Amino acid sequence: MPGSVQNAAPATVMPLSLSRAFVHSREYPAIENEYQNGESQRSVQATNSRKRWRLAKRLPPGTLAALRDFYDARKGATDPFYLYDPYETNPRFSHGPTGQAPTGRYTVRFEGEWNQSVGLSRADVSIELTEL
Repeated sequence: MPGSVQNAAPATVMPLSLSRAFVHSREYPAIENEYQNGESQRSVQATNSRKRWRLAKRLPPGTLAALRDFYDARKGATDPFYLYDPYETNPRFSHGPTGQAPTGRYTVRFEGEWNQSVGLSRADVSIELTEL
């Protein structure tokens, strides 16, 4: 059918050592109208939240190199992959390296460009993952 878009088909899983460096947040899309008298009207745009993960740790050089290699192999935000949220797997903090276990697995992609600053023996990378 013309104009239809294929679903994301991830071919790989983010390694457990990298996925533990991300923290989970949720975003509920809403429509907001603000009026001149200061009142506002809001309505929910979707019933499900959109999940995001952001890097929350300063990375040592070896982990930073592994994350950069993984990012480059996915061509930045182009290729989707599986992420296991360690708090939602069963048992907790387990990992399915093949992507077959559905519990706690999300199809995600990188959000934004690679942006890094390096300090004394650690690096800060501001990067997010977005659920597809």
